[in-house]
Amino acid sequence: MTHTLVASATKEVIIGFDRPFCVIGERINPTGRKILNEELERGDFSRVEADAIAQVAAGATVLDINSGAVFSGKMAEDPRYADNNFVEPTLMAQLVEVVQNVTDCPLCIDSSVPGALEAGLANAKGRPLLNSVTGEEERMEKVLPLVKKYDVPVVAISNDDTGISEDPDVRFAVAKKIVERAADYGIKPNDIVVDPLVMPVGAMATAGLQVFTLVRRLREELGVNTTCGASNISFGLPNRHGINNAFLPMAYAAGMTSAIMNPVAVPVGAKKIAEKRAEVEAAGIILPPDMDDEAFVKMFGLGSTRSRPGKEMEAIRAANFLLNHDSGGAAWIAFNRDPDAAPGGARGARAGRAGRAGRRGA
Repeated sequence: MTHTLVASATKEVIIGFDRPFCVIGERINPTGRKILNEELERGDFSRVEADAIAQVAAGATVLDINSGAVFSGKMAEDPRYADNNFVEPTLMAQLVEVVQNVTDCPLCIDSSVPGALEAGLANAKGRPLLNSVTGEEERMEKVLPLVKKYDVPVVAISNDDTGISEDPDVRFAVAKKIVERAADYGIKPNDIVVDPLVMPVGAMATAGLQVFTLVRRLREELGVNTTCGASNISFGLPNRHGINNAFLPMAYAAGMTSAIMNPVAVPVGAKKIAEKRAEVEAAGIILPPDMDDEAFVKMFGLGSTRSRPGKEMEAIRAANFLLNHDSGGAAWIAFNRDPDAAPGGARGARAGRAGRAGRRGA
């Protein structure tokens, strides 16, 4: 069995075909998150701390940290801020420090900027996962020496100088090239986690089948672990959770061993609650005057006002059980019995305390 070791100062996670599925939490990423990006520009990391704690509480086993912020305000004062090579190394070091202060979860250092990758590696405790290298010659020449220098595993994305191919055989060949080039640096296949690139099934009907076939080949022919950006499969479609919930267990059964994804269900906001209350009132339904928002949203099937594990996490935990990676179904049973699954409940408090205890002992 191929085992990829990812570790913090106090905790180890092994990605492998015979192990529970590794969930790499994706939320610490300013790309597409305007509010988070603005907060980072102001030096406010409170949302990063909250996202780290919430994802671990929801079941993330590794936390991806992406430093791809755009500091538009600072650009006006200093043109250097228009260059990601200037912004990201400092920001990555800060993000790594902030996250390690609130949790002992292993990290995935994620950037397109080699300087940011090295800054993350230099500040991360343990053995983080590096995200990522591609089959582009320039990228391999810059990233693979870092992988060797810091002795860390790396995500290998199956595109090269020609771009992203729709042909799965080409994507397999790119992955093979990266594995072979890594071997020239003394990097073993068990430290390569291949991302075969998931295409949106709404744009390519065979996207799911391609991934399942590729994952099997990568496992059987190259002996490497795999990952993906899980939500790509449902891009542009209605009920994306429904697609994701089917895709993840199917990919897992085909041999995929991890995914970069959001493990947290987004809480129901005040606006949606107000709209639903107005709808209920207009229908003449009388509710108890002391009914709080949480009881209200549960009654009408809206979800929860608190962050909780998302439906994708339910599908993954069920798949762990079905694939015999959950001994006796203990984790599945505990997951369904625990009323405090939300980060604000007992489990979340435990996650926070574990992170602080890890700091004291470090």
